[in-house]
Amino acid sequence: MENQTEVHEFVLIGLTKDHQKQHILFIFFLLIYIASLLGNGTILAVAVAEPRLHTPMYFFLGNLSWLDICSCTVTVPKMLSGFLREPQAISFIGCLTQLHFFHFLGSSEGILLGVMALDRCVAICKPLRYPVIMNKWACLLLVGATWAAGFFHALMHTVLTSHLWFCGPNHVQHFFCDLKPLLKLACIQSWESRRKAFSTCASHLTVVALLYVPVLSNYMLASTGESAEREMIITILYSAITPVLNPLIYTLRNQEVKSALKKMLTRKQMSGRT
Repeated sequence: MENQTEVHEFVLIGLTKDHQKQHILFIFFLLIYIASLLGNGTILAVAVAEPRLHTPMYFFLGNLSWLDICSCTVTVPKMLSGFLREPQAISFIGCLTQLHFFHFLGSSEGILLGVMALDRCVAICKPLRYPVIMNKWACLLLVGATWAAGFFHALMHTVLTSHLWFCGPNHVQHFFCDLKPLLKLACIQSWESRRKAFSTCASHLTVVALLYVPVLSNYMLASTGESAEREMIITILYSAITPVLNPLIYTLRNQEVKSALKKMLTRKQMSGRT
């Protein structure tokens, strides 16, 4: 796919331009990076080498340690080199690669923490059936799904970012290539397209808010004798009003749906005449 970008490299601003602070921060983050590698590397090595630790919990923990090692390696070395050398340039492809792996590893870690919570829940609630439920293939499937979900989630962000048009300043206000600072540098081709995009987003967020806010307030807050009427009114919002708004937001404001409705009406009129 041809890329529209006119910017072939970015410059990472980093944490500070003060040289004295840069030297202090370099030593500080270098020690943190080494401690992270040693700590997570030790956990990973012990979990692999010790047969007694070949259990689902330590299998997931080993994956978590590996994710932590990779995650800090994606960002910290580039940040450390930025403390010693200015300007800190990175190619467009390199920036997208860093963006992809940062979100890939971060998303995978978030999902894996949920898997580990599920594993502990099964161990506590169903201890006798735990070895059967969390068998070898179930663990491999959960970890594989975790890595795959993180990869495709990051791939979506990377592909969409690669299609943005970067035509102006190339200074990234960060110490690595992240999604938000890159979006600030993207050039929107017209105010009209921006207005349409924000209009669609605002409508969608309105529907989401009308659904989730009443539901959360109904089920998360404690009920009292005087709150019955309030809860009924709130329930009306997401049980009756939101379903009415959904067609308005997602269909009647959609040009494709409008044109399809016009074709249907035209066909009915023509068939009625015949």
